[in-house]
Amino acid sequence: MSEAGSVVEEAPRGVTVRDIKAEAFIAAYSEHLKNSDKFELPVWADTVKTGVFKEMCPSDEDWYYIRAASVARKIYLSPGTGVGRLQKWYGGAYRRGSRTEHYRKASSGIIRSVLTQLEEMKVIEPSPAGKGRQMTKVGQQDLDRIAGSVEE
Repeated sequence: MSEAGSVVEEAPRGVTVRDIKAEAFIAAYSEHLKNSDKFELPVWADTVKTGVFKEMCPSDEDWYYIRAASVARKIYLSPGTGVGRLQKWYGGAYRRGSRTEHYRKASSGIIRSVLTQLEEMKVIEPSPAGKGRQMTKVGQQDLDRIAGSVEE
């Protein structure tokens, strides 16, 4: 048994994505994707809206990289996440003037193109259960490495 005054020391462990605030990690990973030559910006990225509930396309030039980093983080935290769940997550209120608002899902084409590129980079893979995507070992190590650099 331990004494009342003793302190139990934990073994040092690596920093994971769960340990870092979402904003800081997404900013760092989106910068990593932007600098990567494997991840390409689609030609339609400057004109497309992110959902039917939006009036205009995103004003930030790096919005596609930010969305990709956010999707990668979501799949890291919740394996088995698919396009439908991501559509619900990124969806929002469809404002219809004086009529009541309704919820609308986000654009699935953008999410699918992000998932396709992340699969080509070997960051994610289809889930063996047949539904959704999950992180690969290489992808998990990559995200944890970037999370460790953010924490420092």
